[in-house]
Amino acid sequence: MHDGAMTNPTSTSPPVASLGRGDLFPRRVLTDRHGAPVPVPDPDGRLVHLQLRRFAGCPVCSLHLLSFAARHDAIVAAGVREVAVFHSTADELVQAQLTIPFAVIPDPDKHLYAELGVGTSVRALLDPRAWGAATRGLLTGASANPALGQGGGSFGLPGDFLIAPDGRIVDARIGAHADDQWSVDDLLVRVAAVGR
Repeated sequence: MHDGAMTNPTSTSPPVASLGRGDLFPRRVLTDRHGAPVPVPDPDGRLVHLQLRRFAGCPVCSLHLLSFAARHDAIVAAGVREVAVFHSTADELVQAQLTIPFAVIPDPDKHLYAELGVGTSVRALLDPRAWGAATRGLLTGASANPALGQGGGSFGLPGDFLIAPDGRIVDARIGAHADDQWSVDDLLVRVAAVGR
């Protein structure tokens, strides 16, 4: 098991079809990049926005997470706990120097990605809709080291999952390219639709 892998890895379970809207997300405790436990679903009654991002140095992902960090107070006020997952090791995530106020989970063996059906595609980077965010991420220095963790797969796709306290996935989206992910406004609209 790699450094920072989930404490209850799904690799010990028999393969199942990927989970999506309406399915139950099995209760487990993840381990963040610093070794702290992160229970999902949330035991305190909040919704969990589980973001599956790409690799540790991804400039698109780093820029995206900074937008969530800037509006974290509004997200918390809406009753949501943010959890971001990368298919990188804990060491790579620490080296990436992401300064964000929520849990960042290493999943180098992509257990959660497989469980939730978040895969890879050459369109992740080749789609012109991803180029603007990649350029902005590089130019603004959103990523301390854009090359970090690329061995984990530059063609990874993003995924967003909104998980209720009972484990039900109340909304979900798997991106078609590297920048195809929920914005903060998208998230808050979905939270409002859940009736929280």
